[in-house]
Amino acid sequence: MTPGGGPVTGVHTVAVLAFDGVQLLDVTGPVEVLTTANAYGAHYDVRLVSVTGADIRTSAKVRVGIDGSWDQVPARLGTFLVPGRREWRQAVADPGLIAATVELAGRAGRVASVCAGAFLLAEAGALNGRRAATHWQLAREMAAAYPEVTVETDPLFVRDGDVITSAGVSAGIDLSLALVEEDHGPDVARDVARELVVFMARPGGQSQFSARLTPRDATHLVVRRVMNLVGADPAAVHDLDALARGAGVSTRHLSRLFRAQTGMTVGQYVESVRLEAARALLEAGTDTVDAVAEQAGFGSAESMRRAFQQALGISPTAYRARFRTTGRAADG
Repeated sequence: MTPGGGPVTGVHTVAVLAFDGVQLLDVTGPVEVLTTANAYGAHYDVRLVSVTGADIRTSAKVRVGIDGSWDQVPARLGTFLVPGRREWRQAVADPGLIAATVELAGRAGRVASVCAGAFLLAEAGALNGRRAATHWQLAREMAAAYPEVTVETDPLFVRDGDVITSAGVSAGIDLSLALVEEDHGPDVARDVARELVVFMARPGGQSQFSARLTPRDATHLVVRRVMNLVGADPAAVHDLDALARGAGVSTRHLSRLFRAQTGMTVGQYVESVRLEAARALLEAGTDTVDAVAEQAGFGSAESMRRAFQQALGISPTAYRARFRTTGRAADG
């Protein structure tokens, strides 16, 4: 949208910088979203570019045709998008690729990355002093390699000023739908989501993975027992005392053990499981927000609303509306 609130008009040039070894969906997902939006009133001129202008071969061994070299795009870009490759060290060690990233980022009104593409932006200095997202499996590596970047491990995508970075692979579709919504409003974004049969712009703050999978390294039997108790019935009483009794240990021991194993408190884990349960109920059911809050264990709609705002940056009602959009399309 323009500063005055109206839709973007005129041609919006998008340069996507592709290179050998790039993940295929990092490239094709955003391109498909943006070009599909053109059928609904958008005017994206999407250009696939490479350092030399030669075609590239993706990590899936699929050859992708390139429109030209990066220096052949217009002097001013609407959006510059950087996909990624899992072997990010090879990408950031390519001086030509980094030079192109620096130059195109400087030309663009908006800069975005998908998955490990954030490493290229970080190497180019475009993320210094900013918050950023990448694939959860690479977050620690990025934080260690680029301490001047605040890496957020959980969200699907993060916006900091005119720079938007997304998590792994399919999150690039969510990011691209959000860009379409920003440029042309929610109706166009919904139309694109319907045609592509995807969720209507999952909120950027939505977790990359299930709350039940978050403590992936928890192996202690006591911790696993507590996790199973919470997951079996999120609405039950799961305060620290009750869970410690259920696990047969003291509250102090459980607190220390749980944090050491999972990196979060017992209370944080309980809320994350309840949040996931509430999301599932809102996406698939028709119960009122009050009923969902009770079934998920929040106790009140206000408590659930606060949890949604803090974790996802969106209210339960707005969250349901986004998912219901594509649900109605499927029914039609």
